[in-house]
Amino acid sequence: MNLVVNEWLKMFKKRSFFIPFAVIFGMIVIMLVVVKYFGSSDETISGLALATSVVSDNGMGRILLYLIIIATAGTVAKEHSLGTIKLLLIRAQSRSKILASKYVMVLLYTLLIYAFAIVISLISGGLMFGLQDPNTSWSDLFQDLLYRVIYSIIYVTITFMVGILTRSSGATIGVGMLLTMLESLIVALLSKYQFTKYLIFANTNLSVYKDGHPPVAGMTMTFSLVVIAVYMILFLSASFVTFNKRDVA
Repeated sequence: MNLVVNEWLKMFKKRSFFIPFAVIFGMIVIMLVVVKYFGSSDETISGLALATSVVSDNGMGRILLYLIIIATAGTVAKEHSLGTIKLLLIRAQSRSKILASKYVMVLLYTLLIYAFAIVISLISGGLMFGLQDPNTSWSDLFQDLLYRVIYSIIYVTITFMVGILTRSSGATIGVGMLLTMLESLIVALLSKYQFTKYLIFANTNLSVYKDGHPPVAGMTMTFSLVVIAVYMILFLSASFVTFNKRDVA
């Protein structure tokens, strides 16, 4: 826990820490201003509907993921580029504990980003147009949020692994964003093959099961969760083995 607190303080003290929150706040306010002053007279968006839109892939969900990927990319890569990784590893803690603390920190950061976006959406949308919406329920919001958080954690883990393997924050950001943009194309091109259902990209978006339209026929929610768990174990195993074995001299 002390290592996690230490990692969090290191991130919090960076001037760039507050930039994602400012971006999220600004985008939500701009969205509400556009709807209120430039939309039709009967066009409104309640706080609940806004919050649901913010966490969806068609809304701000993709932007939130990119902000998280950028933050995750530097957790290990920047330690190498700045040379501070050597100072970190001389502590009386194992490399596994140090890396685990970094991973826990980026997971907490992911949850904080989504919590901030949800709270700001509910408050600002509620103040301007009211909180409740006849077409959106609280269960819709929490379900969409759960699916989106799981989706983000998968890509956070991939980004975390790439950062350890490459030790380059630029390359890590590029790979993380590229994969999110290509996943739909990859699944669409390979959907006629049965092996596609075993690819991580075909299982990341659990929201497809809401409408009963999985990428490959025969896939179920349980199947996707098992596939995700297997890939997560592989990604984290590769991360910890590489970090423990690599020479940082």
